[in-house]
Order: sequence, then structure tokens, then C-alpha cells
Amino acid sequence: MNHILHHSSPMATATTTTTTLLALVAFFITTLTSFPFMVSSQACQNYCGNIPIKYPFGTGLGCGDPPFQKYVTCSQGKLTFTSHTGCYPITNIDYSNQVIYISDPSMSTCSCTQPSKGFGLDWDAPFSFHDDTVFTLLDCSTTSSPMFSTADYGGESSGNGSSMVPQCDRTGAPICSFLYSCRAISMMNLPISTCCVYTPVDLGPSFEMDLQKLKCSSYAGFYSFNGQESNPDDWKYGIALKYKFNVYNDYPGSCANCERSHGVCGYVGAFNSFVCNCPGGFNTTSECLFFSHASSQWKNGAWWISFLATLFILTNL
Repeated sequence: MNHILHHSSPMATATTTTTTLLALVAFFITTLTSFPFMVSSQACQNYCGNIPIKYPFGTGLGCGDPPFQKYVTCSQGKLTFTSHTGCYPITNIDYSNQVIYISDPSMSTCSCTQPSKGFGLDWDAPFSFHDDTVFTLLDCSTTSSPMFSTADYGGESSGNGSSMVPQCDRTGAPICSFLYSCRAISMMNLPISTCCVYTPVDLGPSFEMDLQKLKCSSYAGFYSFNGQESNPDDWKYGIALKYKFNVYNDYPGSCANCERSHGVCGYVGAFNSFVCNCPGGFNTTSECLFFSHASSQWKNGAWWISFLATLFILTNL
């Protein structure tokens, strides 16, 4: 019987070995250079558009403080405040005084008047109106609005011998005068008596301003005269809302340490336990100093490790 033996040629064996080693090199390099990115990128960002984001707010699920999650959101670089009456752009946040400033697109200003349904806060929202916020109701019915009632003493006649007494802030009369002098409002030819300065305390415990129930067609809101009390064109229109961190209004020390180390405060798990979300996607229960340094060192050294490893393997082919 003849036995036929098949022998691999030296060239074929060398080619196979080279191919295998090169494949291992490619795998090694890919693994080394991609490892930092196998960890998710920092989920919680410290900016939304051009507005800095700090505790208690966040840019997504698991960021910031849970009670604020559904009220302040970041989407496509736009920070938004949400209540049952609508969604409102956040224009600024004063972290030192714990105040956020929002604008209402349906609000009337000195340059534009338009109908509005009003504004309100959710009863369980961790927000309240800042003392500087002033609401002015416009084009209110003096005969059917609950903001007006009859009385027997002097005032504007209601037509039946009694007088109309506005349930408004009487010290705010000059505000009505200035607003009604605005071109956009004056063109409506409204009597000044249809204006009512409605301070936040008048909104009641539910912080609700329902213009339909109040029989008013619109409102203007502002939080500063901007040094120009007699010039409504320059007032800062919008709504100022204050917030508290908790019942004692204490800023969590763990969060302060997290933010000082370039982390972003967040929460995780069924019990909303605190986590510090660090650059590179690492989470820690304290701060980011170690993780930020390690991530930076890894990224700087990964290329050199890959290069030296590749050189070593190739020289041994």
C-alpha cells in the first residue's frame, strides 16, 4: 500500500502565522484604544445649551434630584420648565439665590399683546413664586370678573348705584398705567379699570392663575423694573420661581464635593441613592478626583501601549 503524505510548504505556514499574528495585533490595538469608550460617556451633563446645570437640576433620567426631574428637562440644548399649564423656556438660573427665570410665549408684554390661558404651578412642585414676580391681568371684565366686587363706598360706578372695588393690589395702580401706555396695549382702547395687579400671594395655595375663570383675556408678568420703573419697554418680562433643596433647604455635602471634582450629581436604583457621575462615564458614591485622573491617564497612555505592543509582536514574526 502506498501512503501519500501531504506536507505544508514552509511559505504557506509562514503566511498563515503572519496572518494570525496580524489579526491578533489588530484585535489588541482595537481593544486597547476602544476600552475607554466601552464605558458609557458621561450621562449627566453640566450644561444645557449655554445654561450651566447644577444640583438639584439635571439633563436626563438619573441626573439631579428626583423631585425636580419632571419639571426641569433638557432636550436638544434647550432647558424647559413644565407644569400642567404648559411648557416654558428657562432663560436663566440664579444658583446663589435659588431662583429660575422662565418665559411664557403666550404672555403679553409692552411690545406684544395676545390672548392667554394663564399660568399655574403643580400643587406638588418644589417651586413657588419669587416675591419679585408681578402678574398684571389685562382686559378683565369689570362686571363678571371675580377680581371685582360691589361695595357701598366711593369708587367706580357699576351702573346699579354701587361701586366696583377691585380685589387687586392697589399699590400697583401705576403699573397698570405704565402698561396701558404701551403702544401694543393702548391700540386695544381698554379702560384702565380692566387692569389688575395680581401678586403671587393672591394666587392661593394652588398657585393657579386661570384667566378664563378670572374673566381676563391676557396677562403680563415681570420680575424686575430693570431700573426703569416708568418705562415698561425695559422691564424684565417673565416669571421668577424660587426652589428649595429640601425641607431644611440644605445643600447636600456629597453633591458639593462631586461638583468640585467636575462630576454631576445624580441618583440610581429603586431608592434613588446618590451617585456622582464622572467624566468618562464612571459613577462613584463620593467624588470624581480618582476617576477623572485615571480616565485622563488611560487615554494619554493607550496609544503608546498599543504602539509598543504592536512593535514587539511584529519584531517577533
